[in-house]
Amino acid sequence: MPQREAADDRLVIVVVRSGGIAGLTKQWRTEPEPDRRPQWRKLVEKCPWDASPSAPSGADRFQWRIEVLEGDSAVHRAQLTDGQVAGPWRALVDEVRQSAAPSRPR
Repeated sequence: MPQREAADDRLVIVVVRSGGIAGLTKQWRTEPEPDRRPQWRKLVEKCPWDASPSAPSGADRFQWRIEVLEGDSAVHRAQLTDGQVAGPWRALVDEVRQSAAPSRPR
C-alpha cells in the first residue's frame, strides 16, 4: 500500500484573477509533485512578497490574488494589479496557469 504524503510536505499555489470588462473570476491551482517542488519554490522565492502594493489604476483592469500554501498554512499572499504582474510575478502566474486548468473559485 503506498504511503500517503504528509500534509506538512504539500506545496500549493493558487492564482485568482478577477475583474476585467465582464467582471469574471478565474482561478488556477497547482500542487506540484515532490520532485518538482524545488523548481516551484525557486519561482516563489523570486517574487517580491514584501513589496508595497500600489493603488489600482484604471477601470476594468484585472486584479490578481496569489497564495502559496505549505502544509496547511499560507506562507505568502499578494494582491496585485494587472500592471504589477510582471517579471518574477509573471513567471509564477504563467507557470501556474500552464500547469492547471482554470476553475471557478468557491
